[in-house]
Amino acid sequence: MEVREGAVTIEVPEARHGASEGSGDGVFYNPVQELNRDITEAVLRTVADDCETYLDAMTASGIRAVRAADAGYAVTGCDVDSDAVGLARSNLEQNGFDGEVHHRNVNAHMHEHRHDVVDLDPFGTPIPFADAAFRSGREYVCVTATDTAPLCGAHFESGVRSYGAVPRNTEFHAEMGLRVLLSALVRTAARYDVAATPVLSHVSSHYVRTYLRVDGGARAADARIGDLGYVDHCQRCLWREAERTLIADPTTTCPNCGQSTWTAGPLWLGPAHDAAFVERVAANVTESFGTAAKARDLLATIAGELDEPTHYDQHRLYKRWGEPNIAMDDFLDLLREVGFEASRTHYGGTTFKTDADVTEIADAVR
Repeated sequence: MEVREGAVTIEVPEARHGASEGSGDGVFYNPVQELNRDITEAVLRTVADDCETYLDAMTASGIRAVRAADAGYAVTGCDVDSDAVGLARSNLEQNGFDGEVHHRNVNAHMHEHRHDVVDLDPFGTPIPFADAAFRSGREYVCVTATDTAPLCGAHFESGVRSYGAVPRNTEFHAEMGLRVLLSALVRTAARYDVAATPVLSHVSSHYVRTYLRVDGGARAADARIGDLGYVDHCQRCLWREAERTLIADPTTTCPNCGQSTWTAGPLWLGPAHDAAFVERVAANVTESFGTAAKARDLLATIAGELDEPTHYDQHRLYKRWGEPNIAMDDFLDLLREVGFEASRTHYGGTTFKTDADVTEIADAVR
């Protein structure tokens, strides 16, 4: 069947249209990821002055490679499935683009070749490809993770094995997953004296997506390591505290309600995005994108998010207080009126960030 995305059209086997990319034999195209790919093309157009070459590491149907070529990049794709390789080559040709598509293990390719932008979009965890990606990427490494249950702590042991961190299943589970992923990626890059800095990240439709700018040098990598740390969290009253440190020093009892607490980490506690970069990406979302309106709304929310390491859910707080919730805009205004910063987040319609702690939030809005 024929599928159109952005300004390109590709062919995908109709029976395989709804499956996830990279999940195995005969799997080529996932329509749910169109938002992901629309934002990716906008990012590629944003960084085009500094970047020329793009690697679609798990090319599948070739949709990412074709869209990158449409954005002006010299593209390379890799896949271990010979049918995928043939289809990707055909889709590039049918859209009038040149490009290389290799039938081989992408880790081997990345260890041998460098690209300005490396894009990992595997089925499940990206960690088996991360070492090679940071050896290959000159300017940016883009990463999708679809194993959100291990990332957020719902599948605890799997999360520990895959990411070398202790994830916890909290009410801010989506952000937990993002910060576990970022921690693993930053630590992986640092092993090669590479500083990986998130410039845009989002959690959408059961996947985590992040774009990291990469810079060389041990000192820069050390600075990124300095943004790792741990979060202590109380599931009863929703108190939490974040500390940048390499050695965990857990708070075992909540200072607010006396409940025993959980500790998660090491997590990335630095900014998950660069607001100015996100605004430039939003400006490169074109009307040809099928998710243009949704992408712009998402990027606007992300650009406005405070750089706090966790978010709250307003409905969850009012449930704990045993009170009916008020309108979200009024709620945020009350926090600002008493001198706190507050912003909505992209994690959900009732989620917000603030520099107030849970006791200060209650005093401000109740």
